[in-house]
Parts: sequence; C-alpha cells; structure tokens
Amino acid sequence: MSTTPRVVVIGAGIVGANLADELTQRGWTDITVLDQGPLPLAGGSTSHAPGLVYQTNGSQTMTKFATYTVEKFKSLDVDGAWCFNQVGGLEIATTPERLADLHRKQGWATSWGVPGEVVDPERCAELHPLVDPERVLGGFHTPTDGLAKAPRVVTALIRRAESRGVVFRGSTRVVEVLQQGGRVTGVRVDDGTEIPADVVVSCAGFWGKALGELVGMKVPLLPLAHQYVRTGQIAELVGRNDKLIEARSPILRHQDRDLYFREHNDCLGIGSYAHRPMPVQLSELPEAGDEAAMPSMLPFTEEDFAPSWEHSKELLPSLRDAKIDTGFNGIMSFTPDGGPLVGESPDLAGFWVAEAVWVTHSAGVARAVAQLLTEGRSELELHGCDVNRFDEIETTDAYVEETSQRNFVEVYDVLHPLQPKLSPRDVRVSPFHARQRELGAFFLESHAWERPHWYEANGRLVKELPPEWQPPSRDAWSAMFHSPIAAAEAWKTRTAVAMYDMTSLKRIEVSGPGAVAFLQRLTTGKMDKSVGSVTYALVLDRAGGIRSDVTVARLGENLFQVGANGNLDLDHFRRQAPDDGSVQLRDITGGTCCIGVWGPLARDLVQPLSRDDFSHEALKYFRLKHAQIAGIPVVAMRLSYVGELGWEIYTSAEYGQRLWDALWEAGQPLGVIAAGRAAFNSLRLEKGYRSWGADMTTEHNPYEAGLGFAVNKKKTDYVGYEAIAALSPESVTRRLACLTVDDGRSVVLGHEPVFLDGEPAGYVTSAAFGHTIGKPIAYAWLPASAVEGTSVEIQYFDRKVRATVTAEPLVDPEMTRIRR
Repeated sequence: MSTTPRVVVIGAGIVGANLADELTQRGWTDITVLDQGPLPLAGGSTSHAPGLVYQTNGSQTMTKFATYTVEKFKSLDVDGAWCFNQVGGLEIATTPERLADLHRKQGWATSWGVPGEVVDPERCAELHPLVDPERVLGGFHTPTDGLAKAPRVVTALIRRAESRGVVFRGSTRVVEVLQQGGRVTGVRVDDGTEIPADVVVSCAGFWGKALGELVGMKVPLLPLAHQYVRTGQIAELVGRNDKLIEARSPILRHQDRDLYFREHNDCLGIGSYAHRPMPVQLSELPEAGDEAAMPSMLPFTEEDFAPSWEHSKELLPSLRDAKIDTGFNGIMSFTPDGGPLVGESPDLAGFWVAEAVWVTHSAGVARAVAQLLTEGRSELELHGCDVNRFDEIETTDAYVEETSQRNFVEVYDVLHPLQPKLSPRDVRVSPFHARQRELGAFFLESHAWERPHWYEANGRLVKELPPEWQPPSRDAWSAMFHSPIAAAEAWKTRTAVAMYDMTSLKRIEVSGPGAVAFLQRLTTGKMDKSVGSVTYALVLDRAGGIRSDVTVARLGENLFQVGANGNLDLDHFRRQAPDDGSVQLRDITGGTCCIGVWGPLARDLVQPLSRDDFSHEALKYFRLKHAQIAGIPVVAMRLSYVGELGWEIYTSAEYGQRLWDALWEAGQPLGVIAAGRAAFNSLRLEKGYRSWGADMTTEHNPYEAGLGFAVNKKKTDYVGYEAIAALSPESVTRRLACLTVDDGRSVVLGHEPVFLDGEPAGYVTSAAFGHTIGKPIAYAWLPASAVEGTSVEIQYFDRKVRATVTAEPLVDPEMTRIRR
C-alpha cells in the first residue's frame, strides 16, 4: 500500500500529464488525474497547440523551464514517433529596432546557457528557404529550439505515469473541492463520486479560474482566442518533408507583424497575435465531454486574419499562390504580467494551481510544482510565477481583463525593461501624488503603484551641475524612460537634501505575544532587541536560499513593523503564523505613507519642525523614534537606502499631504527637492545595497550575495540555519560582484552576459549610472575567482563593453556620511 500523499490532479493536458509523471518519478504513486474531456485529447489548449518551443526569455526561470521541456520531450516517443522535433528556431527582423532586439535576445540566451547567434539575411534564407532575404535585415537562430507534438507528448506521459500506478479518468468533471478545517480532503465529481485527496492541483488551463472559484480563490487569468491557420499545399515544400517528419525548417517568428510559422509536411501553419483581443466566456463554450466538440477551438474569424495573410505573403513569396485551407481561433490563457500561475491557495491548504502555462514551459513548471510538493522548494526561483505575487487590486476582474488583453497585444512587442503599463493607471497613489504632479513627476508603475522616477521641476538644476556631475549622453535604448534630471536629483541628495516617496514599500504589522518568537524563527537577525531598534535581516528557505530581505522595526513590546518586498512576504508570513492566535498580521501599506528625507542637510530640515531630539546621539543609525513633525505624529526610522544622513518618516495616510507640505515649505531655504527612483537606484548601487528579486533570490545564499553580515552568528533557531551554518564568504564559488564600466559612459540595464577571459561566466543583475563616481555601475553574478581588479566584458546588444571588478561600496565605505 502506498504511503505517499493522495493527489488529485485536475486537467490531463500538457501540464497535468507532466505533473503526474514528475510526481511518480519522485516516488509519489497515489495519484488520480481527472479531466472533463475525453482522453487523451481532452479538448483544452494542449489539443490544438502548435507546439512552438522557443527557450530564450528575459527571465532566467522561464528560460530554464523551457530548456528542461526541450530535454524531457526529446527523450519521449509514442511507438517510435517523435514527441519533439528539434528543428531550431529563427526570429527575423524587418526593422532596425527588431534587429537590435534580436541582439539583446542573443545576450539573454548567452546569459542563460542557450546556444544562439544573430545571422545575416542570406543565412536566414538558407535556414528557411521560404524566406525572402530581401525582406529581412537579419535573424536570431537558436538550433536547440523546436516543435513539440503536444497531444503525442501527453499520450507518452499518460502511458508512463499509468505504468507507475497513476489513474487517469476522462469525461469526469470536478464539481466540488471537499475540505475540512481549512484543508483539502478530496473532490466530488459529476456522477456524485467522492475521491479523497491530501493534495489537489488545478492544471485546468483556461478553466483554472472557474476551479479557483470552487474554493474561493482568485486565479488571475483571462482566456483569450488566438488565430491559427493551415495553408493548402505549397509547391516549394512538396517532397521536402513527409508525414513522419512534418518539418525540417526552423520554426519562424515574424514578430514585427505578430506572426509565426511552422511546417506541416507540405503546408504551413501560421499563428497570429495581430488581431484584436478576443476574450472568451467559459459559459459560452461547448461541453468538453462531447467527443465531437473541441471547446478550445472556436470558429475562425476570417476578417481578423486578412491583414496577417497579406503580411505573410510579403515575407514568404511562396504563399502568393497558396490559399488558406483551414483556420480556427484557439483559446489560450493570459495573466496581468504575462507569467504563469503556480502555488498553493492562501486560504485552503493542499489546494494548488499550475495555470497559464504554455507548452513551451510545461515540463519545467511541472517539475517545479513536483519539487514544491515533495521537497518543499523548487530548485529554480519562482517569485515571478507564484500565484500569490499579486496584490489584491491586481486580482480584480477588471484589472485582470484589461492587463491580460494588453499583454496579448504586446506579446511580440519590443519592450524596454522599464516599460510601464499604459492602462490602467493612477490606481494606487500615495498621499503626495497631487504635489508630485505639480512638480512634473514622470511616473512609472509597479504593482499598480504610481512611482515618480524624476521631476521636471528639477530640470533647471541640470545646468547648475558641476562638471564632475554632468552625465554623459546615452544611447537610445538606455535613454528610454530616463532623464539627465536624475543626475541633478542625485547631486542634491549627496550635497543638500531630498524627499523621496517610499509609500509603495510593502509594510506588514506583526503583533501579539508570539511576535518576537515568530520573527526570530523566520529571520536571520536577532529580534529580541530593545523597543526602538531596527534590524536588517534575511528570510531564508530551508535550503538557505534568500526568500526575501526585510527591515524589522520594533515599535513596542509586542508590536513590529516589517518592511517587506511584496505580497509574497505577506503570504509567507501568514502561512508560517502559529495557529494559536499569538501572532496577528496586518498589511498596513495602504493606510500609511512614508517620506525618505535624506542628505547632509536632512537634520537642518527636520529638527526645527520638531520638539523631539533628532540628533545623532538621540536617534542613532538603525533606531526609531515616535515623534511629532510639524504637529503630525510620525515614526522616524534612522535608515537610508541612498547612503546619506536621514530618516524614513512614516505617518498615517490621512496626514501624508500635510507632512509633505510642512517638510517642503521648511526645506525651501535649504534647497530641498523631490527626487525619484532613477536617482534612488543610482545611489543605492553606489552603496552596494541589494534589491531582492533582481540581485538575489532563493537560488543564492547570503554569503554568495555579499549579505553574510545580516546573519547573526549567535543565532541558530531560524529557518535555513542548518543549510548555511557551515558557509562563509571564503567558501563560496560564485558571488555578486560590483563592476564599474571602463569607458565611463556605457550604461547597461540588466540580464546582459558577462565574459571572463573571453568565455561567458555570469550575468548582470542591476545596473545604473553612478552619478557620484561618474561611471556606470553593474552588479553581476560571477565566479568567486573574479576578484577585485579583474577585467571582464559585458555584452550589450552587438558589442562588448569592458568593465572591472571593483571593491564595494563605491561611495563612503567608512559609513561616515550616514552616521553623522
């Protein structure tokens, strides 16, 4: 008899079948896979998927998912028939902007270990004979990409999983998820049968939202239709392929026209994202149990495809004598940020989702979920995939529908790393928003928060910059969503005083008699300090990976405020809270606000507004004070993410605008300015301050990340201690290194590969121009052998930029400015 947990997987498509296979590979065998449609072709997105597997992605995690998918599918067959045809991939450029982007993608591929090269038009035509070389400027060729035969993959996986004891049941609809005491106990299906389970995983694709509703869970995805056609016979393909091989040319993407192409023997399949978004109502779909129906394949709307057909004929002249044979509008899942949805319900233990996953990433996602279930963690970091990454506003129907449709429209667009959503905007604004608009703030957006990146009111200061502070001109790409005003704001922060809006930082209130013990267990820092202390600490997973970094402020004997990185921290804390009610957790972000007042004149600004003592002796570094500023109750924390004297000043949102006005008016004689995140990012890199999610994740330990100082050496009672107890800075084989760019002007933006002795050795995490030091800065993961003074090269588009590993921090290593 099996002693492994009882698992029910809902959905027998490419994700569900992969998950069953991955779980059995790890020894779990008591698994039932249910699908409302007939097996093996159940009628979901897998049934009609064209099977394109392009590995390269700006996200390392997504690329690794796809790479694993390729390797796994290559090993599969069904009675000798292939499951993966490694024909390679070819993305072509018809505009200079796209060609530049292909060089950027080739950099990503190098960073993540995927082979690929940018080739000229003649080589494009050699690789894909139907391409007119006169129409293209070049292409990005990835030889290890290819075509997955998704229905055949599912057949192979079902056979293997069944041989290990998994039960698959088609034409079986789940109508209820059974639960007791906040835990899953099983499911009820449409014939009334109850199937007991300790774990239920929804792998239902675009039906996932409806399954989430069964347990009151918001699954933020939107089903959208996507057009796909097959041509009639194309003369140039006759005799080139056969029914067994199907394709020999690389899959082809013409992203300037939102098109892709793949061979089907002597025909071509053409997919288009060039049409209007077509949201789908699940209630309007045919029944999945009807074997004659294919719910995921909707009638073809010929008028939507007409422009794409003309564009296809321009690129591929052979199509001019061809006709469209068949077409359909196939349903796919889109999310607010384009990422998949993986994780456990925040309210019902044992109910998991793995949704909005395309064939490309299916095996990789399934492996990650299997690792989470069997081992408690994934070997790949998942913060960009976790279903709980969204704040509440981002899971509302209106927000999901609008942002998901926008992601459909932009799926093949060239997008800048700082590119904000066009809409919806002004969803979450701080109490200072009106004043910021008056100052000409240029806002970017994150998690629906409006965040100023610079202020046009400071444009006059650019002319006043001393020569050593004058920023060099930038190339067009790094100049996007940037302004030289950032240099002026950094200058004023270093030489006078500036006000920064820190309101969007997630703040979690932790209270109750168990608060100290709770935080002691979850962080690497000592939490039982005096009231008024502030501690920087790490939150680790059991393997010692960095789950987050936090600042923990002790406001009272049993009251703490945690500065966190986002909703994932809140979700983690809630899951870890004891059941006895001794710890209460509350997200206080929306009801509070924060102004960072930083610069050598910060005390000159704040002290005259308060009867409380803001001297260094009265309020030392990493201490806090309950005080009044201009009659407003505040909590002032002596912290500085920019490396200058000052405080994070918190108050209730209702007082926010008055606090801003009081500080602004009093600061006029001192030359106070409002400063934005462009200056902020530059200043924090000059101080070597890490940004979780960019510079380090669960894939890195504290010593690799240069954060060993945040691990209290006298402490042993925290999650992750056993995994890092024997580690030290000397034991690491890789580390996060500080680089300065030798030419003094080339600004990179992140994810670029770094070469050591001519070979790829790592990748850039964060980067900015260091206005104080007059050089661009980049942080990068490199071998530990790349010591101070080591020369490296960063690949930026199609050129190499020389850089040097440099001692950090670059500014004020003695910390005299921040502690004055």
